[in-house]
Amino acid sequence: MTTPEPTDPHRHESGVAEGIVVVKAHESGTHSWQGVRVFKRCGGGQNCLVASYSINQVGIEHATELIAKRQYVLRSEWGDVQPRAAAENAYLERHGWEKYAQWFLGLTDGAGEQTKARYAFVIGDFRRIHRSGIIACHYRAAEWRHKAIELAAHERLQRLDQTASR
Repeated sequence: MTTPEPTDPHRHESGVAEGIVVVKAHESGTHSWQGVRVFKRCGGGQNCLVASYSINQVGIEHATELIAKRQYVLRSEWGDVQPRAAAENAYLERHGWEKYAQWFLGLTDGAGEQTKARYAFVIGDFRRIHRSGIIACHYRAAEWRHKAIELAAHERLQRLDQTASR
């Protein structure tokens, strides 16, 4: 069986074990990765690699707190309000990694601590949670079979909807 190449041509494969491809850190003039990234093979015979994620408990707890405090937006276009790189960088500069981490449901397995690559599945705009952001996380996690993230997003969505209906 041949190992599919990561989608980014600058990544260098370092090994395969039980369907997991480990990619070493790499730096070039335009790209850099810190730490080791872990990818899993796509299901259904697809020839691609998908990053592996685990639950960010800090993000789950923060989302639950914001929902309880009713600090959410029920109607928004996620593509318009999702934080861009400049907003992420500004937030990091003002608040640091600990606060930044609270806005993400997932952690990228193998990514270096205190790197933006470490955090995945953002659900808010760094002020409030967006229902559309939770739905986007749920959809993307379900699409790529990241079950733990999918379920965490689903649970946050149910909690938000229950709170908003009271």
